[in-house]
Amino acid sequence: MVFFTLFFLPAKGLCDTAENWQLGFQDPATPIMEGIINLHHDLMFFICVISIFVTWMLGRTLWHFSQHQNKSPSSLSHGTLIEIVWTVTPAFILLIIAIPSFSLLYAMDEVISPAITIKTLGHQWYWSYEYSDYLNEENEAVIYDSYMIPEEDLQNGQLRLLEVDNRMVVPINTHIRLIVSAADVLHSWAVPSLGIKCDAIPGRLNQTSLFIKREGVYYGQCSEICGINHGFMPIVVEAVSLPYYISWISNKLNE
Repeated sequence: MVFFTLFFLPAKGLCDTAENWQLGFQDPATPIMEGIINLHHDLMFFICVISIFVTWMLGRTLWHFSQHQNKSPSSLSHGTLIEIVWTVTPAFILLIIAIPSFSLLYAMDEVISPAITIKTLGHQWYWSYEYSDYLNEENEAVIYDSYMIPEEDLQNGQLRLLEVDNRMVVPINTHIRLIVSAADVLHSWAVPSLGIKCDAIPGRLNQTSLFIKREGVYYGQCSEICGINHGFMPIVVEAVSLPYYISWISNKLNE
């Protein structure tokens, strides 16, 4: 029973973080990540078909045009038809690939009437989050830092090098705008399950959008080598229902 539970009914949280010997993508939680995975599968189809065809052609050529098969060298030097075919066919394939690729790129850059704006600031070596849409009685926005939990302080079930003391909490089914920057050196805010990798550059504001379709806890890490503790500034995004989010933000404003 334990074996069945571990291997056939994995925990929900494990679907949104990297696993040992994982080869594929993490489960998508946003339309953008779904599009990335679908585009990858489409490209892999073309890659596999072309690789098999080219390998077959090379093998067939080596076999039929070897010295043992042809005692006299071939006099073929030019073929107009075959050159047209091997030029037009790859161009046509690239056009087919370009259509979903450009569509996905456009969707990734589009920000649709965001209901919430969150500013993400990278530091050496932690992240800070600012919810500037909400102000407390002192006219101050919700701002807090997010540090990695040391290994000796982890509780049962928490993930080593991935857990933080303060998660970024966002509601599901809501258009969210993320403004990403850095306070010192280059960082990169990346969460694979959400399909986001946005560079954090000092003195510059980068913008990306987020629309999470299901509740869960999503893990990421800084994806830009930013110093000695680069591998110790994880990202944790907790997607919750809208009522829970309202309660959480109310508590933050009253702190």
